[in-house]
Amino acid sequence: MTEEPDTARLKALEARIAKVKGKPAKAKTENGKAFSQGEMAWRMVIELVTGMLLGLSIGFGLDTVFGTQPLFLVIFALLGFAAGVRTMLRTAQSMSVEHDKLNGGVSPDKDEGNDV
Repeated sequence: MTEEPDTARLKALEARIAKVKGKPAKAKTENGKAFSQGEMAWRMVIELVTGMLLGLSIGFGLDTVFGTQPLFLVIFALLGFAAGVRTMLRTAQSMSVEHDKLNGGVSPDKDEGNDV
């Protein structure tokens, strides 16, 4: 018995099984390309925290170099927060575009002219 399976024979067997079941044999799809909502939520949280930490560290470093107490720390913390929020919004917008592509542009929470 061989160590490695024969891939050509395995594909032929999969095709025969699919034919018997009545399903067309399909090629392997690109699994792992789509992310779950939980993964996207964590991504957005990490983007916000990363922006804050970068802003805080830059501000603290500048305060240390120039000898000012909290001036640059506060300024860069606010800039880091703004950058994190901007990145989060860009991620949410790209998720929305991807969702619209998959659903044909129809969103379930939008009314289609039904005025109450």
